[in-house]
Amino acid sequence: MPGLNDSFFFLAFVDDGSGQIVPASQPTQAPSEVDAIRFAKELEPTSIGVVAWSRRAEPAIGEIGPPVVIYTAGKVGDFD
Repeated sequence: MPGLNDSFFFLAFVDDGSGQIVPASQPTQAPSEVDAIRFAKELEPTSIGVVAWSRRAEPAIGEIGPPVVIYTAGKVGDFD
């Protein structure tokens, strides 16, 4: 649709040592849905969980849609 942009992100999670699942870093933007999933899968062996998601935005009016999970594995905490 004209004026709409899709953005793709991925994030890994770790155990903080007290049993809490926390992000290992800040979310990272990927160039495509395929890349977001691929990067998330690459982080699986060293993480307790991973998630990849997309967001649809309409910059002309400043609206950003909710996250839409496109891939998840393991234990995932808050990412939005």
